[in-house]
Amino acid sequence: MNESSDSPLEPSPAGTAIESTTTETPDTLGIGLVTIADDRSLESDAAGKAIVSAFTEAGHEVVMREHVGREHDTVQSIVSRMIDRGDVDVVVTAGATSIEPDDITIEAVQPLIEKSLTTFSELFTHLSYEAHGSRVVGARTISGVTEGTLIFVLPGNADAAELAATEILVPESPNLVELARDGDDSEDTEKAAAASDDSTAAIESDEAAKPNGGEDV
Repeated sequence: MNESSDSPLEPSPAGTAIESTTTETPDTLGIGLVTIADDRSLESDAAGKAIVSAFTEAGHEVVMREHVGREHDTVQSIVSRMIDRGDVDVVVTAGATSIEPDDITIEAVQPLIEKSLTTFSELFTHLSYEAHGSRVVGARTISGVTEGTLIFVLPGNADAAELAATEILVPESPNLVELARDGDDSEDTEKAAAASDDSTAAIESDEAAKPNGGEDV
């Protein structure tokens, strides 16, 4: 299925970038958003606006937003840069996910994912079928986690993007981010404990080497 204007699952276009670097509270997620398409501008990006609205209305913040053409290496580079940012908890792409020859988002993002969330595509397909019928067969989506950052690849159609954002991304992202980063916290705690033990052992060794248990004579 092509992501055309009569499709409920179509893309969006190339344009400029908007960046913000504000500090989130623990209850606020930082969102990195990139829309991939060749035929619209940032201002006319309905899918991007729908995603921004869904997250901001829930109290989260879009800290980076870009709009680019359907170019594999560019998309991959931007998503990778978003993953590396310390203020981005969730990366969302919209557009270029169907089966047209230049729909490259899946192929660009897939290699960046460390752990796949396969149930996301299944759930999105189910919800989209209820809303749009069998046309959903032409929509491809993926999701996963890399370095504790969530990644969601969505179609570029505004209705499809809004459906995914409101029904799945916004409700589940806080819990998924916590799960994805829980191991990192545990590892940091273990490293801190090990460092403390080493420090204590070193102090005890130095004390034992002093005459009379280390007391001054």
